[in-house]
Amino acid sequence: MSRPDRRAMMADYKQTPRKAGLYALRCSGEDAVWIGASLNLEKAANRHWFTLRIGTHHCPALQAAWNTHGADAFTFEILETLADDLSAMARDNLLKEMRRDRATKPGTILL
Repeated sequence: MSRPDRRAMMADYKQTPRKAGLYALRCSGEDAVWIGASLNLEKAANRHWFTLRIGTHHCPALQAAWNTHGADAFTFEILETLADDLSAMARDNLLKEMRRDRATKPGTILL
């Protein structure tokens, strides 16, 4: 692949819209649901799967469930997405509010 082609592909990738929103990590062997919010849902999923696989996730309870039940017991579920036309400040505030609202449900752990 030529250098200009590679640059064009990178520019296209950087211009790809990212979905922001609220997500849940669920384990079929646990009653707990881990809730998180991200400006880039795809990136959040990749980050969680990677850190769980290598055993360095920042949430000890989630890592313990992963170690006990294995990767096949987990799903990444998008709960809500935000409109693309929101300002950065509005997007951040909405994500915090949505995350806080979900935290009141029993068995919910915030990431």
